[in-house]
Amino acid sequence: MFLGEMLCLLVFKTAYYYRKYQEAQVGDMTPLIRGDVSFSPFIFLPPALLDMLGTSIMYIGLNLTYASSFQMLRGSVIIFTALLSVAFLGRSLHVREWIGMLTVVVGLTVVGASDFLFGQTGSSYPVNNIITGDLLIIMAQIIVATQMVYEEKYVVKNNVPALQAVGWEGVFGFSSLALLLIPMYYIRVGPPFGNGPNGNLEDPFDAFVQMQNNPLIIVATIGTIISIAFFNFAGISVTKELSATTRMVLDSVRTLIIWGISLAFQWQQFYYLQVIGFMVLVLGMCTYNNILPKSWQGCCGRCRGRETLPENEQPIPSGFGSSCIANVTPQLQESPRNPENTN
Repeated sequence: MFLGEMLCLLVFKTAYYYRKYQEAQVGDMTPLIRGDVSFSPFIFLPPALLDMLGTSIMYIGLNLTYASSFQMLRGSVIIFTALLSVAFLGRSLHVREWIGMLTVVVGLTVVGASDFLFGQTGSSYPVNNIITGDLLIIMAQIIVATQMVYEEKYVVKNNVPALQAVGWEGVFGFSSLALLLIPMYYIRVGPPFGNGPNGNLEDPFDAFVQMQNNPLIIVATIGTIISIAFFNFAGISVTKELSATTRMVLDSVRTLIIWGISLAFQWQQFYYLQVIGFMVLVLGMCTYNNILPKSWQGCCGRCRGRETLPENEQPIPSGFGSSCIANVTPQLQESPRNPENTN
């Protein structure tokens, strides 16, 4: 994961110095590298550590409980991110957005419940393990939400290019894990955490042996490195341009794509309850982003965007620039008639 993120920094540096070699002005920079590069890279050390901690705790919990529980509880990150955004970023979420987020969580819960009801034959976990695993997963979602809010605060505040932000997180995360692998190799644990031949907490040598014995693992690993680079770059971009909460809502759609691919390759069975869950999930995402059909919007009244906004927060008219822009930027809100800010 962090190796893939590091590649983003390599791409950024290559593009940045190429444009600098061409003596391009700051305003002429491509969107991939446009931004302020005069910041301390160490502001991305905390989110890298939060990412590492949250992911580790999440998958420790997955080893102790059902995959369906993991899927259901992971949806709570949307709510935690929204609450932290309101508390620490001063965001004001409309009723429509809260309804959309709750609908997404309900959809994820229905999807997870389908696995719990129909797909858990022959597998069982001790009650203590299930409770511990579920609590760890919830704790991990709070950590991930903290990471999202932190990234939004400092990426927007410092106007950091998304590629560079992801790259520095990758550098700090990769370095931290590389150092942690040394003591973890000498720590002996039992199942379910030490399933290797020597029972080590982490066994990188055995990992390379497995890659040598099965080249498909190498293909899957390279695919993960490349996909995680695009995934996190897209995530940071959404956080910078929109918000961390929107990023988490859109991230939930990933479950729908994974489900479709799993069905295509016959990696899992089809349950009608999953279709219902994903329909609810998509409905929640559309509600949050206010893209439901007009005939539905009238049924929601005030929740569908009829909230009375202050004059300086009114949406941009359709004739003012791109129709993709939903709201005036903070700078333009402060001086809506200043020609210098219309760029």
